[in-house]
Amino acid sequence: MTGRLAVVGLGPGPEAQLTGAARAALAGATDLFGYGPYLARVALAPGQAAHPTDNREEIGRARAALALAAAGRAVAMVSGGDPGVFAMAAAVCEAVEAGPAAWRRLEIEVVPGVTAMLAVAARCGAPLGHDFCALSLSDNLKPWETGERRLRAAAGAGLALALYNPASRARPWQLARAFEVLRELLPPGTVVVFGRAALRDDERITVTTLGAADPGLADMATCVIVGSAETRAVPRPGLPPLVYSPRGAAR
Repeated sequence: MTGRLAVVGLGPGPEAQLTGAARAALAGATDLFGYGPYLARVALAPGQAAHPTDNREEIGRARAALALAAAGRAVAMVSGGDPGVFAMAAAVCEAVEAGPAAWRRLEIEVVPGVTAMLAVAARCGAPLGHDFCALSLSDNLKPWETGERRLRAAAGAGLALALYNPASRARPWQLARAFEVLRELLPPGTVVVFGRAALRDDERITVTTLGAADPGLADMATCVIVGSAETRAVPRPGLPPLVYSPRGAAR
C-alpha cells in the first residue's frame, strides 16, 4: 500500500478561513501530526489518530509523519497559517532530503492556508499592497546578526515588513532591538500595525507609528507589520484608520 503526506495550512484559526482543499486533505487522513494547540483545532473523525508534539520538535515530527506515510498511511501534517511560511513544509522537505530513499517516492502535497501577515493586513486595509518582505525575528534557527542584516537591507530598500515571531518569554528583546534598527532608517511617523490573533475571537489590532511603537504589545501570537516610508494611515470618523501602501512607488 502506498502512503501519502499532506502538509496542511489551517489558516489563522477560525473555521471559516480554512480552505476547501485543506478540509479535503484533513478528511482524507488516517493520522494527523502537528504542534498540540494547532492539532487541537481539528475535529477528528472516527478512525483518525492524532499525534501532537511540542513546538520545537519540527524535524522529529516531520520524520515521524514521513515514516508513517512510508508504511502506507494517509498522513496530514498541520500548520497554523500557511505551511510554507516559517512552518512545517520546509521541515518536511529538509527531512526528506536527509532521510531514506523511500521518503523521496512518497506522494507529498503542500496545501496552502492564510498566513498571519495576510490576515493582519486584511484587518487594517492593504499595508502589503506594494513590495514587501517577510522576516522572522526568532534566532532559534539563524544568528541574530543575520536577521538584523536582513532587516536593515529590507528597510533600506523601501520595503514594507511583516515581522513574524516578534517576541516570546525566552526572547523578550528582539523586537525592541528591531525597532531601534528601523528608527535609524525610517521616519518616526512610519505606520506600524500590531496584529495579535487576527480574525480570532481574541483579536487585537493596534495601529501606531514607529516612533511610538511599544514592543510590549507583541507576543508569539502577534505579527507586526511595519510600513515603508510611503505607507499611509487614512483617518476615518468613528472607525479604525485604513492602512495601505500605495500601488506605485515614487520615481
